[in-house]
Amino acid sequence: MLREEILENTVKRCREKHIIIPTYKQMRNPELIPQKIREKLRQIGLWDLNSLNLFRITWKNEPVKFGGSFSQVNFIEFPPEITGVQARIMMLVGKFFPTGAHKVGASFGPLVEKLVTGRFDPTSQKALWPSTGNYCRGGAYVSYLLGCDSVAILPEEMSKERFEWLHKVGAEVFATHGCESNVKEIYDKVKELEAERGDSVVALNQFSEIGNPLWHYAVTGPAIEEVFKLNKKKNDRLSAIFLTQGSTGTLGATDYLRERFPLVKVCAGEALQCPTLLYNGYGGHRIEGIGDKHVPWVHNIRNMDMVAGIDDEVTMGIMRLFNEPEGKKHLLSKGVSPQLIEKLELLGISGIANLAGAIKMAKYYEMTKQDIVFTIATDSMEMYQSRLREQTQQHGEYTEKSALIDYAAKLMKIGTDHIMELSYYDKKRIHNLKYFTWVEQQGKTVEELNAQWYDENYWKSQFSKVDEWDEKIMEFNERTGLLAEYK
Repeated sequence: MLREEILENTVKRCREKHIIIPTYKQMRNPELIPQKIREKLRQIGLWDLNSLNLFRITWKNEPVKFGGSFSQVNFIEFPPEITGVQARIMMLVGKFFPTGAHKVGASFGPLVEKLVTGRFDPTSQKALWPSTGNYCRGGAYVSYLLGCDSVAILPEEMSKERFEWLHKVGAEVFATHGCESNVKEIYDKVKELEAERGDSVVALNQFSEIGNPLWHYAVTGPAIEEVFKLNKKKNDRLSAIFLTQGSTGTLGATDYLRERFPLVKVCAGEALQCPTLLYNGYGGHRIEGIGDKHVPWVHNIRNMDMVAGIDDEVTMGIMRLFNEPEGKKHLLSKGVSPQLIEKLELLGISGIANLAGAIKMAKYYEMTKQDIVFTIATDSMEMYQSRLREQTQQHGEYTEKSALIDYAAKLMKIGTDHIMELSYYDKKRIHNLKYFTWVEQQGKTVEELNAQWYDENYWKSQFSKVDEWDEKIMEFNERTGLLAEYK
């Protein structure tokens, strides 16, 4: 079928389901969203399966469950009583996206780009979302809102809340062997389904789709810049960004920030129990929300300054400290405000790992109170209550002594171990690891692999597609004619 025919099918489907697609500019600046759409959103819940919630794929949602409008970027600033450092550590909060995680943005890009160019037919194809958790949740949600059927693939050891939610939105779900680290098993399942079903499925691989980091380049990077400019004091510097690698999508924001703050330090984190970037290592771990044992195709390694390993034992201890009653009581005794303590549930497990990594960076570079370090909470503890219960079953009730130990020995003792500041050849070593996954196994070419490293325009040209996609989205909306009623 020709692309124009597929595109016409998509236009008809969107007309039938009353689907309007937001632009990247609108997700970055919700004030550009038509006023009548914003008024309708006041009658819609944040997680509702309503296509107008596509306009809530932004960092600027009002932090309420129902009927919220838009405000400033949601973020938390952590005091020294939690970080143990002078540097100001700020964290963007993903809880207030639809689905409770910013991965709806990362999944929006790959699917919408295909829909508006006639490369995906929602009337005959299913969107195939290989993931270690939140990406397939975001993908299933965005698919539903865009009138597409979806297939979710994720490791069987991920939290049961993820699986329950996927079934609720009607996704076809496959649980593969292993945990967060078992990414190859996900790829193998994709190949199996493609062989069985042919063109009836279209794989949208977050590890190789440029639409994933491109969304963060266009939306998350400017959100961090805005928070910095609104909250910096005289002589403050945007000094560092720490993000766990995962699919590398969020690290796309650092390409944007590097253009505006050339001296910013960027660190890619990973679980110490699976130190692929650090030591070419492997293993399993409990920091849900990041993937391992390979380097994603869309990871611009040349933009990294360092890599760091985060101990999952430290992360799980801090999770209990932040969420158990005795932990909260201990934090209060250390001078942490009650208001902030109540916000700590906004950090999921990977968010806690990101906080730990940001602290490591601040200590490594001996940062002062003029230095601001940014990181991100992809999701919140809403998706990990079963993990808290498991910790109680395995280690017993959380006591005053437990809180004292986790605060002193895990949170305050986060150190500068397992950090590598990258030389040119350190970066090249990590980049070369892409060959074994992507060229040998996934059909990418050596020529493009080399271009990613040697062609200084490669990444710039990839991220410059933002304006092009916005034009195509606007053209698509004109074809459906649905925007007319909101003018």
